[in-house]
Amino acid sequence: MLALYQSILTPRLIEERMLLALRQGKLSKWFSGIGQEAISVGATLALDEDEWILPLHRNLGVFTCRNLPLPRLFSQLLGRAGGYSHGRERSFHFGTREHHIVGMISHLGPQLCVADGIALAQRLRGQSKVTMVFSGEGGTSQGDFHEALNLASVWDLPVLFVIENNGFALSTPTNQQYRCKHLVDRAQAYGIEGHQIDGNDLLLVHRTVQELTRSMREKPRPVLLECLTFRMRGHEEASGTEYVPDELTLQWAEKDPVLQFERYLLREKLVQAEQCELMRVKLKEKISAAWETALLEPPPAADACREVCDVYRSFSHAPRGNPQSGQEMRYVDAIADGLRLAMQQNFNLVFMGQDVAEYGGVFKISKGLLEEFGPERVRNTPLCESAIVGATLGLSVAGLKSIMEMQFADFASCAFNQIVNNLAKSHYRWGQNADVVIRFPSGGSVGAGPFHSQSLEATFAHIPGLKIVYPAFPDEAKGLLLAAVDDPNPVLYFEHKALYRRLKGPVPEGYYTTPLGVARQLREGDQVSIITYGLGVHWALEVLEAHPEIRATLLDLRTLLPLDVEAILKAVRASGKALVLHEDTLTGGIGGEVAALIAQHCFEYLDGPVIRCGSLDTPVPFAKELEQDFLARARFEQQLLDLVAY
Repeated sequence: MLALYQSILTPRLIEERMLLALRQGKLSKWFSGIGQEAISVGATLALDEDEWILPLHRNLGVFTCRNLPLPRLFSQLLGRAGGYSHGRERSFHFGTREHHIVGMISHLGPQLCVADGIALAQRLRGQSKVTMVFSGEGGTSQGDFHEALNLASVWDLPVLFVIENNGFALSTPTNQQYRCKHLVDRAQAYGIEGHQIDGNDLLLVHRTVQELTRSMREKPRPVLLECLTFRMRGHEEASGTEYVPDELTLQWAEKDPVLQFERYLLREKLVQAEQCELMRVKLKEKISAAWETALLEPPPAADACREVCDVYRSFSHAPRGNPQSGQEMRYVDAIADGLRLAMQQNFNLVFMGQDVAEYGGVFKISKGLLEEFGPERVRNTPLCESAIVGATLGLSVAGLKSIMEMQFADFASCAFNQIVNNLAKSHYRWGQNADVVIRFPSGGSVGAGPFHSQSLEATFAHIPGLKIVYPAFPDEAKGLLLAAVDDPNPVLYFEHKALYRRLKGPVPEGYYTTPLGVARQLREGDQVSIITYGLGVHWALEVLEAHPEIRATLLDLRTLLPLDVEAILKAVRASGKALVLHEDTLTGGIGGEVAALIAQHCFEYLDGPVIRCGSLDTPVPFAKELEQDFLARARFEQQLLDLVAY
């Protein structure tokens, strides 16, 4: 009981010290959890130390109960170099693998999906473990809450979803957040178990979580636990509490979890008042000493090279295999062969997506994988792109690799947040890489209309932390896919639907990799340089075949992030004229970035303007006649001839 008392008293005293530091101007921001400590403390102490926890803003008790060294924790809060994120993140937006804590993002709901991935990995390994993830009552209004609970239910994942219902999402009361009487009622809709408890009763929280997790380890399944509580201070200190009725604050002040537990200990004569006071004094001394130590630590020294390098997990690509001989293979079959070999070579690799198992995917690329690798590794998913992308990060946290098939690249918008804020930023923020490949069937020329034809590669090329590949030939399709699987960073693998069954080429047998970030020169000429990728490569080859008089260097980028800048500049310097071609709409496409590089670094070599050739700035139309006019191919030939004649 004394240990429990110390555990709940520690975050309260730290909070009081942080509020003082905030008033003194030594701390920039603080999200207070005063009044909610029993949930974090009771739940964390009920878990095994090697079970993962995904906390939020008001879960200081998770960090203190996992015994993070206080000087380093305070360095994190101060943005010092010695903090867990080295000054790159504030307050509790960090994780630590050593203590099995996953770093949160401000969008809140996506954490729930990551928890699913961790739980899935542990189930696949046969580990009897539970993953616990926190949400506020406001976060339950987000789509990720629905997707995460539904996925956990369908796959029987042992995730304890803990809702800290403190009555207000910033200032919005619960009656403006949801219409159900209690949030725990939602459990029934997902076919899972639900419980509601007094979140200010430390012993009740601890006992409930202990009993639930013990049962979940024996019979894996998700459980929703709603903890009723109250936030005694503002959402963050600057926001205040003017929107809270005074009588409500007084009512909950009587239920203060720290004082409530202290009164219980004294009433039951388990401790003496002097013991409580002595513990307070000693803890305050410990906290003050750690705080002063952190204050003396210097701020992080800016180092652009180090910052840029830490965006990705360090990885030195060593080409594998001997890509010499092979047979004619369709583009689609080369991808399928690469996928099968990746599954064979990596026993910790999970393949997921809509309809990818028995059905083989909408393009039949994964046909036969279920029979060869089984339903645990080849998994059909519900229609929930955000949850599945979040789960891929969870799998990586737990040490597994994953490939996700996005049914069409267009649907990536449903998982945008997970891709750009979780996958892309995790390594930079707290050193957790996302060992993930997402396949994107992409592009037009197939009469599929506005929602199945888009080129979204430039949208993601703006996001540091991602890698983007776009093969134009069958041999590249296989080699780049296998290289993407080898790479421990998140790779978005774009594959053009129009090339699937129309394009054949020689593909080496066996396992081999094509290095990411290396362009491929297909033709050499001193008159003009064409820089392109994907279907654009074939448009260029078609036009050059029709105009043998044009001496052109043709560069297939293959990787769009990172770009092979040296190959681009070398190609342009050799000819003095550059045309950048892509299927994407003209405005905001990759061509603008390539053109800017050329203008900056090759200005003195240029004998004409840098030309960008892209598709019209409209959605992709359905009718064949409209789509052909939309595509860059309609304008490419004339633009090339004009540039050559300039």
